[in-house]
Parts: sequence; C-alpha cells; structure tokens
Amino acid sequence: MKNVNNRSLPRLVSNAQSLWDDATTMSCSLGCVTCIDRAICGGAHNGASVFDCSDYCRCEDKATCDLVCRGKPKQFVARLREVDGLELANVPRAQVVPIAALPPMVPLIEHATARVGRLNSPIVALPLYALLDIETGTLRYSDRAALSKKFGIDPNARLVVSGVARDRKIERYWSAKNRPAMLQALAALDIALITPPNFSVLTDVPRTDNLHAMKRILIATVEMMQAGLPTALHPNARTERDYERWGDLIAERPEIQYLAFEFATGAGRGERLDWHVAQLTALAARAPQPLGLVVRGGIRALEPLRAVFASVTMIDTDAFAKTCYRQAAHFRPDGKLVWRKHPTPPGAPIDALLQQNVATLQSSHIIMARSHAEKRREAMSEGFRAPDCADRHARKI
Repeated sequence: MKNVNNRSLPRLVSNAQSLWDDATTMSCSLGCVTCIDRAICGGAHNGASVFDCSDYCRCEDKATCDLVCRGKPKQFVARLREVDGLELANVPRAQVVPIAALPPMVPLIEHATARVGRLNSPIVALPLYALLDIETGTLRYSDRAALSKKFGIDPNARLVVSGVARDRKIERYWSAKNRPAMLQALAALDIALITPPNFSVLTDVPRTDNLHAMKRILIATVEMMQAGLPTALHPNARTERDYERWGDLIAERPEIQYLAFEFATGAGRGERLDWHVAQLTALAARAPQPLGLVVRGGIRALEPLRAVFASVTMIDTDAFAKTCYRQAAHFRPDGKLVWRKHPTPPGAPIDALLQQNVATLQSSHIIMARSHAEKRREAMSEGFRAPDCADRHARKI
C-alpha cells in the first residue's frame, strides 16, 4: 500500500485541488523545463507553486517509503527495471480477443452472506481479488460451479471481473508468485470481460511514481490479453499528457477494444469529473477502432461518454451494498429512483431484496441508456434538419 496514504505524513498543500493538473490554464513548473523525463511526463501544471515534482517527495523516513522516486536511487533503478523503463511502447503486443456486447449495467456481487439462494441475473461482476489466492498463485475456486455457489449466482451467468480495489489488494496482485498461471486458470472460467488492477496515479507524489503505475497497468493488461482473457485497458491518468500517451498507444493497438475507468474516488470529484470526461472523449475520438467503456461510479458522466464510445456499461455497486444495509430501490411516480429503508427480521435471508434491487437498477440503467440514445438522435436530426423559410431568406440577403 502506498505510504503516501498514511495520515501521519506532512501535507504538501492545504487544498488538494490545487494539485489537479491543468495544462490549459496553468503554466509549466519551472523545474520541469530541463527535466530528463519532460518528453514522457509533459511537466506539472497546477496552482501549488512547486518547483518540480521532486517537491512532492516529503517522506520523513525514506527507508519505509515505497514510492518510485529518485530520492532513493538504488531502489529507483530497481523499480524501473521491473517494468523495463517508463515508456509504454516496449510492452509486448497481444492477440485480439473478441469481446461480446455488454448491457448498460452489471451488478457487482461481493459475497453470498445472508443469502441462501442464487441471484437470477444473466450477467454479474465479481471482484478480481476475491477470485485469486495471491499467496499460492492459484484460483480460490476450481470451476464455475464452486464459484457460483460461493457468490450465490447463476452458474450460467456471464462474468465481468473488476480489478478496481484499494491499493493494498492491488499491490499484492503485482507481487503474486505466478500471474500467468493464475490468468490461464481464470480464462478457463469463460470470462466475458476483465478489467486490470487500477494502480494508483496520485496527485501528491513524484511523477515517476505515476509513470511507473501506468506502465504496470499496461503490463497487467497485456498479460491478461495474452492469457486469452477479454480485457479492458484502465487508462489511469493525472495529466493531459498522460491521456495523450494512452491515446498514442491505443491508436497503434487494435487489440485494445474496451477501456475501464473508475469515478468513485478522486476522479469523480466536482469539476475533476468533467475534466476526465473531456479527456476520455478526446481519447475515444482519436482512436481508429470503436471503443467500449466500463465505469465504476460517476453516473452523471454516462450521458456525455455515450456520445463518443461505442457502448458504455456501469459496474453497479449500489444494488449489492444497499441490500446489505437493508435498503430497497423504488421508482417514484416521476420516474426518479429512490432508496427506502427495508428492515428484515433477524437472521432472515436477503435474497428477495437483492433480486428486487438488481432488477430495479437494471431497469433504471436501461431506461437511462435509451434516454441518452434518444437525445443523441434528436441532436443529430436537429443538426441535419431541412432549412426553413427563414433560413432561405437569410441566405438570400
């Protein structure tokens, strides 16, 4: 787990939003001009008044710091060697793995606690780290029957495996003994789509740590593709230059057919969500191949993203989480989705409540996706409408 998340560390700035990078409104930090990594990194553009990203290095005890930083030269070289440098282009290619279409919403199921039956859903999402035994480098479940029993799902349901998690679980995945063997076993479970670990790209660390995390994301993605898994690339990014690098890579690799993004934490805050949506929009627009997208969080980002991506799917965590807290989803007369308390007797199973919530959320997302499609069609028809009399008259004048 990144030590920078330890609250005992001194804060770099009082307002974390001042570390948001924005090359359109902020000038490049002075120290970035002569930096050896400028071509890859693009430089820092924020309101924190730092000389360069080395100012983000503030660990009181470098011996316990695990950031990829030049403040520890020996360890820094070792971290670069483990990913073969910070360039993305030298990561091996992978074959194209066909990916079947996904619905607008897939419910994430974390466990089967307090349930006795099976969820009736044709497709579900499961956490990647709940399927793996990192210590032994094997899967926790020998086949689909054992897996389905553990999570209380239909054994014939399509599976989406989500690599989004807290840093502790993600970092353990990187240190797994035999990732290729685990992925081969995972591919035997007939996965519909898998998203790789979203290694953190934090705003208050040296940029070399960001670039190292991005390289690890790509390596993990390619490993999954090479195992025959339908895989979505997770383009974690902190700056506009990061998105440009991802865009360059995607344009050269038709095997990348889906992207994954997580809005549930920092990327989904306030205007930063809009910034990421704009960057993802530009990335999709320049890709020669149509791209699908799976997201976690950021429901207000769905409409603009559906305007540029071939398909957008939400991995929904509310249906499961709200059920665990004994809440039920309902549609109000005006069509708005609301949650209401739904107490259950002590020890009573919650299968029916989960089934109701999943069905309601699936209906909500289908309606939402149709509404977004109708708005796009209306906008397109408006753009190509026949000129009326006033238009013709204006052109004659």
